Amino acid sequence: MMWFRFTRDFDFSPVERNGRVTVAYKAGMLQNVTRACAEAAEKAGAGSPTKTEKDLADGDADRSR
Repeated sequence: MMWFRFTRDFDFSPVERNGRVTVAYKAGMLQNVTRACAEAAEKAGAGSPTKTEKDLADGDADRSR
């Protein structure tokens, strides 16, 4: 798992779920995601990984939950 900041909306469907699950990430979200999700989102230009959890201390974590 790793922290990832989404700059664009991104839908991720884990391969191991055979297309039965799709997680919708919204632009502006800072989420702890799997490496597979982070790699796919970065390749799609939907954001970038963060190196630390420092961003959480800044108070800009996703508050939608």
